[in-house]
Amino acid sequence: MFSKIDVNGENAAPVYQFLTSEKPDDEGNADIAWNFAKFLVGKDGQVLQRFGPQVTPEEVAEAVAALS
Repeated sequence: MFSKIDVNGENAAPVYQFLTSEKPDDEGNADIAWNFAKFLVGKDGQVLQRFGPQVTPEEVAEAVAALS
């Protein structure tokens, strides 16, 4: 459960393959460039939004609240 996994490339964990294919970053890149990238996923499994590492948890909370 706590082993190291790949988040980019052909050996990326399936969850990251899914997330990055659904929501590339603002520049159109699918790869995760830096730690702390965040994804907002709806209860139906649809990837709604991707946030870069500089986005604060408070900003993510605002995005979640806006869905209600």
